[in-house]
Amino acid sequence: MDGLSESAVRPGLRPTVGLVLTGGGARSAYQVGVLLALAEFLPRSRNPFQVIVGTSAGAVAASVLAAEAHQWRRAVAGLERVWANFRSGQVFHVDTPHMLRAGAHWVLSLVSGGLVLSPPRSMLDNSPLRELLGVHVDCSGIRRSIARGHLRAFALCSTSYSGGHSVAFYDGIDSLRDWSRVQRMGRRTDFSLDHLMASAAIPLLFPPIKLGDDYFGDGAMRQLHPLSPAIHLGADRLLIVGVRARRAAGVNVSRANVLMPSPGEIFGYMLDTLFTDQIYGDLEQLERINELVRSAPQAAHGERSVETLMLAPSVDPREIAARHVSAMPGGLRALLRVIAGREGSSSQLASYLMFEAPYTRALIELGYRDAMQARVALTAFMSGEKLPQVMTAPGVAQAT
Repeated sequence: MDGLSESAVRPGLRPTVGLVLTGGGARSAYQVGVLLALAEFLPRSRNPFQVIVGTSAGAVAASVLAAEAHQWRRAVAGLERVWANFRSGQVFHVDTPHMLRAGAHWVLSLVSGGLVLSPPRSMLDNSPLRELLGVHVDCSGIRRSIARGHLRAFALCSTSYSGGHSVAFYDGIDSLRDWSRVQRMGRRTDFSLDHLMASAAIPLLFPPIKLGDDYFGDGAMRQLHPLSPAIHLGADRLLIVGVRARRAAGVNVSRANVLMPSPGEIFGYMLDTLFTDQIYGDLEQLERINELVRSAPQAAHGERSVETLMLAPSVDPREIAARHVSAMPGGLRALLRVIAGREGSSSQLASYLMFEAPYTRALIELGYRDAMQARVALTAFMSGEKLPQVMTAPGVAQAT
């Protein structure tokens, strides 16, 4: 974990609270529900997050919040309208003609060894996502939010395929500087839709995006320290909104030791690992650093204590996805059946790919409910107060 002397908390000043939105595909609807609750019970006078960092699908919501930091409640309401009325076709082509053409392309490429047709750039065509982002995300608004003092810094994370490192593309106040650490760096930039598309380019599913002379993919790859960008950008407290229920990291528990995992279960497991595992590891490391700073500040070598609060689903999104499988388009259901290999084994993968209103609305409601149940802790955390020693709200974890 990295410390910044410039952003250390000074006595008597309100802490700089950072928001970290992890990746999670369709599960990111949960984050929108949490934001709805925050918009309802936090003071209405200002944007509560001076630092906003997003990765993959979390980068999309983070970009909207950053671009409209001067009216962040309206931004949250806009996010809720989009996510509550989602269709998979707004993210990738799932109609039968597209799916058949994609399947034929893969078969011809495989049979011919790439001589008749080169391999497709990806399994799915996510050009509809670019169109959607072009309508709802004003990238130039991010710079305006910073220039007008509504936001200290914003970053979205992507992964360089040629360099093999995690890049936090950021913009912020003039005093912030680029950084470079092992396998990760921060690079100031003027944001465009390409940066968003690159951050959300899930490997294999979506094509890489070229930025400058390099191709980039999903920001969760190689992101060994997902909390680091927010700390570099000056956050003293971090609110992290995750998308995986605690103790829900494996494949279908009821069958895990009975049947070999299907390809669909393994692919869903891969996405789960990609989006979530690093967050919990980074939280554990930050907790150790905080303890060192408190107990032996002379040995901390410039590190500083950064309090965190994480909110994650109190109900496993796989269970919610399993209840809404019928809402998926036929082409997507067929793809999942082919990958899964057997009935009922694709709920984990579906929970990341099901951009359908019945499912996303259920996740929004869950996020709203979880945040409301954690209202006391969240209010204290956002205002800089000391948190209670024991917090019983579902989905809440703290490292202090």
